Order: sequence, then structure tokens, then C-alpha cells
Amino acid sequence: MTGSRAEGAPELEGAPGLRSTPAQRHGGPTVLRIVLGTQLRRLREARGITPTEAGDAIRASHAKISRVELGRVAQKERDVADLLTLYGVLDPDERAEYLELARRAGTPGWWQKYSDVMPSWLETILGLEEAASVIRSYQVQFVPGLLQTADYARSVVSLGEARGSVREIERKVELRLRRQQLLTRPEAPKLWFVVDEAALRRPMGSGLTMRTQLRRLIEVAQLPHVTLQVAPFGAGGLAAAGGPITILRFDEPDLPDIVYLEQLTSALYLDKRSDVENYMMVMDQVCSAASTTERSVQFLEELLDSYY
Repeated sequence: MTGSRAEGAPELEGAPGLRSTPAQRHGGPTVLRIVLGTQLRRLREARGITPTEAGDAIRASHAKISRVELGRVAQKERDVADLLTLYGVLDPDERAEYLELARRAGTPGWWQKYSDVMPSWLETILGLEEAASVIRSYQVQFVPGLLQTADYARSVVSLGEARGSVREIERKVELRLRRQQLLTRPEAPKLWFVVDEAALRRPMGSGLTMRTQLRRLIEVAQLPHVTLQVAPFGAGGLAAAGGPITILRFDEPDLPDIVYLEQLTSALYLDKRSDVENYMMVMDQVCSAASTTERSVQFLEELLDSYY
């Protein structure tokens, strides 16, 4: 484990073995690359083979092996086959499992069609969201992106796209709405949102936009796999003051808990155990200070009336 890295997939640790977990079924190429890379690293280390020796086997540098094992690049089937031979994995059925994983990891994710408007650091979180079993998020300034209506999202995107064309803004809104499909898919993750009262009182767009957005939050709060809380002003200062926090958990044993911190032009992915535990403690404190779901829905209904 290396702690924290910007704009990259995290280094991982977990139990060996290839499994058909929800993370592998839904995670797309990002997660599959990480899982396969982790398995290849374990095989190499078990054989006492250095990254340089592994690189020589696939006509590449030790740096390339590092990127492959971290899941930062797609693993070519030929390279995977050569590495498996080097690592002593000769059973045809076992090799077939690894090679099938490599093929699936090389398939473009649904988000690739938005590559013209999607920053490189966003791809990792999209794949991790698809694979997560639990997503917890605290939002300070805006309604969480996974819960935004089209008009609200358009207002938010426009804030950061002063020079963007109408087409670029609409493409980003479309990407955000496509991202929300995980809320209603089979095997949807458990979602726990805490939204600061400031985000709900700050008008984004017209009064109609805000009314529609608040109704959306009230509807989502009724879903059995969603918990929605409002952190009211009356709660005073919060441990998470300073910015939004998202924590993702996975059923996949090769994926540790990950903290995602989105910034203006980049993002941090933290997987070091001590970092994650600190943020988990902060998230627990925020949830404890926030209103219950029932009181939060009541607050949203009362706030809704103020926009008429």
C-alpha cells in the first residue's frame, strides 16, 4: 500500500482467486484491470520474480509491469499469457480464466463515449461506483451528482464551464444522468447520502429547478437501498468541514475501501488503511450529527414550500 495518489487507480490487497463477484460483473474495465493486475502481482511475488524479469518476459520495462499490476493500463492477452507461463500457471482451465478476465478488462466502459468531455481522473470513480456494494457521501455545496435532476445538473455544470459550448455542457449533463443508472439497476449498491443544509438552500437555476430537485430527493429517500440525511445548520460545525467526501466499499476481496476526494481539476483516491479509517470516523460523526431520514424528508417538504 502506498497511501494516497492523485489521478490513479489505487494499489490493492486482498485474498487470492478469481471470483464472479458483483464488482466484477458490474465494475467494467476499470475494476477488472485492477483485479487482474492484483492477481498477476501475487503470482509474480509468489514465484520471487522481480518486475524487471517480468518486464523482460513481455518485452517491456519494469515500469510497464507496475502499471499493469496497478490496473492503470489495459493488459494485452498475449502479455498476460506470457506472464502466466513465466509464473508457472500452465493449467489450461486456469489460464483460460485469466485470459477471459483480460479480454473483459479490455472492453471499453460505457463512459468512453463521453471521452470528449470527461477528464481522465473521472474514469476511475465511474468504474469504482459501478463495482461498489456501499457508497457513502457527504456533500457540502451541491446536491450529490448521483441525485441531481437534469436542470439542476445543467446549472452546476455551467458554473465550471464559463467557456464551454452548449454542446459540451449538454454532454456533461448527459454523462451525469447516465451515471445515475446504478441507482435502479439489479444488485444496486447501498447508498448513504448526507447533504449539508447549505447545499439545499443555495438556489441553482430557477425556482422550478429547485422544486423539481427537492421532489427528486424526497422520492429517492423512499428507495429501500438509499439513506438520505440532511446536516442542518443547527448541528453546528462538522468534522468534515472543508469539502465533500465519498467512501466506497466492495464485495470484491481485491478491492479495499477507497476514499474519493473530488477537487476542481483533479481527484484523490485514498486506500491506505489509516487514511480510510480516519475518513470513516469522520463520516460516522457527520451521520450522527445529521437529522434522521424521517426528519430530513420533513425538512425537504418544508423547504419545497418556500420555493413556491
